[in-house]
Amino acid sequence: MKISIIGIGLIGASLAKALKSRAEAIEITAFDRPKVLQQALDLGLIDIAASSVSAAVQQAEIVILATPINTILDYLAQIAPFLPPNCIVTDVGSVKAPIQSAAKSLLPQNVQFVGGHPMAGNEHSGVLYADAFLFENATYVLCPQADEKIPQKLLDLIENTGARILVMEAERHDKIAACISHLPQLTAVALMNVAAKFNQQDDAFLRLAAGGFRDMTRIASSGFGIWGDILSANQAEVTQMLDLFIANLVEVRDTVKRGAALTLQEDFNHARTIRDTIPKNSKGFLKPLSDIYVFAEDKPGFLFHLTRILFENDLNIKDMELLKIREGSGGAFRLSFESTEEAKSAVKILSANAYTAYRL
Repeated sequence: MKISIIGIGLIGASLAKALKSRAEAIEITAFDRPKVLQQALDLGLIDIAASSVSAAVQQAEIVILATPINTILDYLAQIAPFLPPNCIVTDVGSVKAPIQSAAKSLLPQNVQFVGGHPMAGNEHSGVLYADAFLFENATYVLCPQADEKIPQKLLDLIENTGARILVMEAERHDKIAACISHLPQLTAVALMNVAAKFNQQDDAFLRLAAGGFRDMTRIASSGFGIWGDILSANQAEVTQMLDLFIANLVEVRDTVKRGAALTLQEDFNHARTIRDTIPKNSKGFLKPLSDIYVFAEDKPGFLFHLTRILFENDLNIKDMELLKIREGSGGAFRLSFESTEEAKSAVKILSANAYTAYRL
């Protein structure tokens, strides 16, 4: 199969690496800046470095546009005259409706477009950070055009990355993303800037910033980079979510000002109840996993010995998260397994090896 990837950044390069390590009989052609293409060739991520975007797609069965949103829109127009019949075009943009609309108007009738959004990433960028496991068990959203069936060869290709596919309409995706991704990003930035303002007069503000504040503002470390495109492309949905959030904050402010403790208690209880419905064992997974919790000693080799015991007993960790850590004493890991039976076996085996492990 001939695959063309336009844009060999973290996502494009990781897709190439994942496909090279798992898929059979594929040839990957890529287009990017010459330096980036040479790095991808040196790393064995691609087979052919195209000299132009038109040359990159002329023989492709599947074209993946792995660039920022505005560039994806530009490339749709540029590649349209050069796409072979029955070619499949997809993208990795985090806003779907504008790209889907552009594809419908720009691409030829004999080419099928399926919007895509892999819900994966990390703090790094660029081809040198390509990770073959970046999409492992991550949700990969696909948004086909109305009444169109997703080609099996595209489904097979994405499944080869280890991702789990979720199909939905583009508009629905963008509304959800505005609420659970774009709004939290803007909220974290605003909260961080409020604290920074006070910290200029009293540096104890940030010196006292502990777990709750750090958790809520972690994503404020994100660079602006792609966010300008995202917020512009999803402007209407993001604006609506901001209006709803601001209205809710105003209600909370007025409730605090009135000293209406019972109303606040209701708000707290409702928020806790709703948050508890979020599957704790399905972080990035469409199929719920089964969790265990293990007390972690703060000493070298702890994680190595723990994972070795599980490996020797043929137990595969599907997800792992460090929940809390205190230097010099320890913390807790959440380990997720495919089934309840595996989770129970892990607790039994780890307990037999003097680890403190339990299920909730």
